[in-house]
Amino acid sequence: METISTANEQSSSKPADVIVRGNAREFLQEVESGKHHLRADEPVAYGGTDAAPGPYEYLLTALGVCTSMTIGLYARKKQMPLENITVSLRHSRIHAKDCEECETKEGMLHRIDLDIELTGALTADQHSTLMAVGAKCPVHRALKSEIDIRLNDGATAGS
Repeated sequence: METISTANEQSSSKPADVIVRGNAREFLQEVESGKHHLRADEPVAYGGTDAAPGPYEYLLTALGVCTSMTIGLYARKKQMPLENITVSLRHSRIHAKDCEECETKEGMLHRIDLDIELTGALTADQHSTLMAVGAKCPVHRALKSEIDIRLNDGATAGS
């Protein structure tokens, strides 16, 4: 059984990067990130109204956007003739025993398949370099690293 611990101290005096508000009657959530306003929901098949992307779609969005931005930035800095970047992502769950390169060998794992299409007059070497750069985006590195998620009681955050 998984347990979630709560931190007693406020993690920092820095304002939240993202604020999510919802009610207990439905899955639809209102999301604020600075001046940006988004929504999140679940598909009808899972009890939502499909009024917005779901949590895993936002996770894939973060990885896809970061990958594309990182490749584009590198290509601009190196003055490579890259024209367009298309990143397509899929999320699934697989049996750990079916993943040869994974450390975990029991239970289920999350798998993200990421396809990158690069267009432009790139040499084979430039294409190969940009594909390798894509795996180094900060979100990719964060998802592959150990993540410490601390659950704090918001009711005591202001005291």
